[in-house]
Amino acid sequence: MDRETFDYVVVGAGSAGAVIAARLTEDPRVSVLLLEAGAPADADEITVPAAFANLFRTKWDWNYKTTEQKQLEGRRADWPRMKALGGCSSMNAMIYIRGNHADFDTWRDEYGAAGWGHDDVLPYFVRSEGNTRLGGPLHGQSGPLHVEDRRYTHPLTHLWVDAAVGAGLKPTDDFNGAEQEGAGLYQVTCKRGHRWSTAKAYLEPAANRPNLTVRTGAHVRRVLVEGGRAVGVEYDRAGQRLTAHVEAEVVLSGGAINSPQLLMLSGIGPGAHLREVGVEVLVDLPTVGANLHDHPVVPMVYRTRDIDDLLDHNNLVQFLRAKARGTGPLVSNIGEGGGFWRSRPELAAPDIQAHVAPTGFYDNGLHEPRERCFTAAPTLVNVASRGSVRLRSADPYWHPAIDAAYYDDQVDLDAMIAGVRRMLDVVHTAPLAGHLQGPLLDTMRGWGIDPTDAQIADHVRRHTQTLYHPVGTCAMGGDERAVVDPQLRVRGVEGLRVADASVMPMVTRGNTNAPSIMIGEKAADLLSGKAS
Repeated sequence: MDRETFDYVVVGAGSAGAVIAARLTEDPRVSVLLLEAGAPADADEITVPAAFANLFRTKWDWNYKTTEQKQLEGRRADWPRMKALGGCSSMNAMIYIRGNHADFDTWRDEYGAAGWGHDDVLPYFVRSEGNTRLGGPLHGQSGPLHVEDRRYTHPLTHLWVDAAVGAGLKPTDDFNGAEQEGAGLYQVTCKRGHRWSTAKAYLEPAANRPNLTVRTGAHVRRVLVEGGRAVGVEYDRAGQRLTAHVEAEVVLSGGAINSPQLLMLSGIGPGAHLREVGVEVLVDLPTVGANLHDHPVVPMVYRTRDIDDLLDHNNLVQFLRAKARGTGPLVSNIGEGGGFWRSRPELAAPDIQAHVAPTGFYDNGLHEPRERCFTAAPTLVNVASRGSVRLRSADPYWHPAIDAAYYDDQVDLDAMIAGVRRMLDVVHTAPLAGHLQGPLLDTMRGWGIDPTDAQIADHVRRHTQTLYHPVGTCAMGGDERAVVDPQLRVRGVEGLRVADASVMPMVTRGNTNAPSIMIGEKAADLLSGKAS
């Protein structure tokens, strides 16, 4: 098995890649090889929603870290990324947010991504969605991606929503409707209380198709390019060096880190940089790996009184209940509720998203408080700072250098400080305020109700972490800034496309799993000629 040929090879079985492979093989005439570096997604912690952070820093995690972040006091931030079928849809907090309508219109109008405006992409969101409560015209109810109201909501989350409304936010029961702004409870990509990843939604129903071959434990080394055209890939599996050739196209769906890394390992990227690390330059494409940005989040953790939290229910009995029946406190997705608002009233769309959790969650949940807590976390969702992904070596097993560039643009820090202040207004409002008795984190002690900008900035720098939403490193558009064109074709190479969060020229306002799935849906139509 050292040489095989398929119509398509899809690299990465994550939120977009699983969708593409499943959709393409609906046509029995089309053969697809789907390669995934990780394993089948069979861990119990994947199924039980509240257990997702237990996957961090394990065999299921790529275990990435950023470079030293100068605006975070030189810290290297953890960037958990799932290494299994379903990709990060098998590790995320399952929040179903599409993004603001303005995001997609900005892709089209400011970046030249024709065909990616909100009206263009809405049918793909609707096609993918199987919502148990919300219906047309903005929602789908028969798609493979199950979306439901969570089966468990802690009283603290309800108290936060009531306080947010009391502090001036509008109540909403649909963050993906006509208007995004407001406060409420999040819907999740779960099915009867269990995580519903793209592996579950798309790959399992397609598993018995003879025209779909799925290989796990397959680490792709490079794209094979001959005469300016991608003709296949080279990969390692079970100790063998293998090749797979294509009749049609290669599709990279590795995400915002792995897709640009693989392009550069294949000689497609910034020429001078590739030469520095010993990679032969095939296509000098300077923007590969540039434009990296992420949603930074700042946890504000408070001790509570007269109420329990999720930690009280974190035991084997409740874990087995959640696993077997999809009920109980551990079917919580941790980030149960939140909202969207503007850090400045003149903004055209919200730039702050709130995530609230009825427990103490900070530093990626790696430090479990021993006392009852509540976390309120403002998140910057319209990001000006831009970083990069660069190779450290021509060895495909070396992690690349990931520079998130958090707060390198002062406008981001100013917006986050304003987001923290608005969150303070909420947590000091009844009925939530009566259950909070003081901050857990040292950097918040002594704040009172009106801390200085310097005090808030100190907390932001010491406690900012990723919200797990890196994008932009193979950005699409209509000019030389773009790595891929609006059809997702890599500039300068025929037969090669990228389809995942890396093609977003600007991050969406909200959790990025749903728009990544949308990209997979549209990419499948582009590949099959059903869209242009």
